[in-house]
Amino acid sequence: MSSTIEEIASILGAQRIGTTSSTIDWILTDSRSLCFPEETLFFALKTKRNDGHKYIPDLYQKGVRNFVVNEIPEAASSYIDANFLIVPNPLKSLQRLASKHREQFQVPVIGITGSNGKTVVKEWLYQILSPDRTITRSPRSYNSQIGVPLSVWLMNEHTELGIFEAGISEMGEMEALRPIIQPTIGILTNIGGAHQENFSSVQDKCMEKLQLFKDCDVIVYNGDNELITSCVTKSLFTAREIAWSTKDSERPLFIEKILKDDTGTTIKYRYLGFFKEYRIPFIDDASIENSLNCLAVALYLMVPPETIAERMLHLEPIAMRLEVKEGKNGCTLINDSYNSDFASLDIALDFMMRRSEDKNRKRTLILSDMLESGQTSKLLYRQVADLVHSRKVDHIIGVGEEISAAANRFEIQKDFFTNTSELLNSGLLNQLHNEDILIKGARVFHFDDITDALELKVHETILEINLNALVDNLNYYRNKLKPETKIVCMVKASAYGAGSFEIAKTLEDQRVDYLAVAVADEGADLRKAGINSSIIIMNPEITAFKTMFDYRLEPEVYSFHLLEELIKAAEREGVSNFPIHIKIDTGMHRLGFAPNEIPQLVQRLQK
Repeated sequence: MSSTIEEIASILGAQRIGTTSSTIDWILTDSRSLCFPEETLFFALKTKRNDGHKYIPDLYQKGVRNFVVNEIPEAASSYIDANFLIVPNPLKSLQRLASKHREQFQVPVIGITGSNGKTVVKEWLYQILSPDRTITRSPRSYNSQIGVPLSVWLMNEHTELGIFEAGISEMGEMEALRPIIQPTIGILTNIGGAHQENFSSVQDKCMEKLQLFKDCDVIVYNGDNELITSCVTKSLFTAREIAWSTKDSERPLFIEKILKDDTGTTIKYRYLGFFKEYRIPFIDDASIENSLNCLAVALYLMVPPETIAERMLHLEPIAMRLEVKEGKNGCTLINDSYNSDFASLDIALDFMMRRSEDKNRKRTLILSDMLESGQTSKLLYRQVADLVHSRKVDHIIGVGEEISAAANRFEIQKDFFTNTSELLNSGLLNQLHNEDILIKGARVFHFDDITDALELKVHETILEINLNALVDNLNYYRNKLKPETKIVCMVKASAYGAGSFEIAKTLEDQRVDYLAVAVADEGADLRKAGINSSIIIMNPEITAFKTMFDYRLEPEVYSFHLLEELIKAAEREGVSNFPIHIKIDTGMHRLGFAPNEIPQLVQRLQK
């Protein structure tokens, strides 16, 4: 849904410098995600680590002409046809714009908050509900003060249902997110220890999260959780409550039986007097709880129980954490180097224990300090030790000063290090053989370095290359082109053996418009190495679409089959506004759309 720059300036109460008429379709806060410069409005956000204002010159050069700022950029007069909307706080303005956008829609909106499971519940609800209605949902885990307004902005005239996550880390944040989402249906997944240091008590955190549901028609939560039930009661909501329970048969949604076997879980329930059941292809407790939240919402939206059962049976796992990779020396890696709170540790250990086919195979846990528990170290690591012992871990490798100080609580094989570098330099990782290894750490410990050290890789040959000669060659061809002509440089097959990162970095520094590789894995390697330029994938395999979405890799599309599969994958992942490149067959008859297919292609792209 388009808005004019004049309308947006009025909504924001902004001082406008510039008179160019513009229509805005896209909101941008990360300069690396630019797709459609002419229709983009860039919000120059200031964070603890960065300042969006410094990217304005580069974005202007790429064609962006509309900016929300809190100060006039240097040499503003040189941005001849640009519009600058000057506001006191670009983040608050982004949130205000999203709130006004949300007010245009009189459709059901599901708001999801909690400590764990938000993204899984959102994606499973999409899988259950999307066959019957057009849904706009948060891309991946866009649940922050920035992510929520970007998600809600995606609502358009076709939206029949919205599903949005809301995550908070301190008091007062939910008050900013509530008017943006304005949920009619609320789901509180659970309350755990994440970000507890910013709240005086777990009750305060729960009450803060419940602020999201102030004007909801219905609230869904676990009625067996005494903390949540107490906080809902104190909140004095007028909304209807669907508090599902495995214990209280008086609840409107009563879970009679949960039956696990080797391949899945069958759940029998009673809702408003009728008895039904469904099955999910998962056996972990977190997945069961997530499915119950989805069940409650689907029943409230009057999806037939038979339809719910059929779609629950085919739920797909959500690739977020707990990635299983092949490691060196016969090891299997379970990578969860995302955060390190107690609840997610329990989930990860349960996952490791259940997937271990060989009961005699050693289980090793690499764990960092837990920085956001809100508990004393003494109590926290006593609980961690109890959990580790109960989950039958054989060897713990602790990283951090706090967990090292609690070493005597772990009565298993153990090694402790004060930081990640000390572990990497110790040689201990080379001694791990034929083990299941769970890697679980807070972001600040950079456990990705541990994963890289343990992951099985094939090393490329390295040559010595004269990069100055490469730049000379690039400039030779540039001098033969018009300044507005764009350049794509092929760096596939490790830049033909010349070294993919080194060549790509040099070309990026020379501001080439695109780099191109053959397959998605090559593009992902460049992103991991720090390359931010636009990257084209010449041979996009259907199995690699998620990699392309995760690493902002732009696929070349050359057939209707490939296009349709890409659209389906984007819908599953909640991805929109994603750039693609259309390949036309100009006579070689190898790959590409034929001239007589162009009208049909244009029609499909317009939809």
